[in-house]
Amino acid sequence: MKDGDRAPGAAARPDSWWRRTAFRLPPMHGTVRDPFLLLGQVARTLARRPPPADRLYAQMVNVGHRSLVFISLTLGFLGLILVYQGCVQVMRVLPDLSGVGTAFIYAMVRTFGPTITGLMIATRVGAGIAAEVGSMTVTDQVEAMKVANSDPVSYILAPRFVACVVMTPVLWVFGTLVGTLSGYLMGHYHFGIATKTFLSLHGTQIPDVVVGFLKALSYGIVIPLLAADSGFKARGGSEGVGWATTRAVVNSSFAVIVLDFVISTLAFLLGY
Repeated sequence: MKDGDRAPGAAARPDSWWRRTAFRLPPMHGTVRDPFLLLGQVARTLARRPPPADRLYAQMVNVGHRSLVFISLTLGFLGLILVYQGCVQVMRVLPDLSGVGTAFIYAMVRTFGPTITGLMIATRVGAGIAAEVGSMTVTDQVEAMKVANSDPVSYILAPRFVACVVMTPVLWVFGTLVGTLSGYLMGHYHFGIATKTFLSLHGTQIPDVVVGFLKALSYGIVIPLLAADSGFKARGGSEGVGWATTRAVVNSSFAVIVLDFVISTLAFLLGY
């Protein structure tokens, strides 16, 4: 009997199901390494020749303008929920609600604003980039561009990358303002917190704004890279495009959470 044979009725090897699985998890080193390689290619492309203004404008509209309502509604309802739950919890301990607005604005600027914005961009823009690039990959359009001596990174990724880097901080600012306004409406009209008391900025300093900006900027860099990397790796027709889109959303969302933790930790260690 050969080594690979087994007697009838014998138990299957523990890894037999895994060997028959159609979709396997990609190697972790490739998942981490390849986006950095893409970043290097994008940097060389942008240094050599920036994207045309019309294509860049179209992508900025897609990333920024078309995400505006989505992010505003999300952060608006988040502001309502946070202020309502915060006031209810504070009233159970002590009746003083004067510090709710200060703590809420601090959390919105430093954490909730940039991170929720990043997660929303990962789900809407990241999925769109992965689907577009994946469709071009499985239909051999990317290979045709290479044969025609055209750089796919320059044509496909560079304008989307610049649009995400520019528009993510803009959406963070706008979304934070909307979330703060909705939280103020809840605190002022439902709990009777004075306007000047709620909108006090004593708890929010310039370093907090810088930390929030750095988070939004890093999300704008990472999301298009991970989404495009998933799209370039799509295989097998429409099923492969669906896999690439799912992978892009999962990887981008996970990267946003990890970057939030890393930047917050570094800021805390540096005294900010």
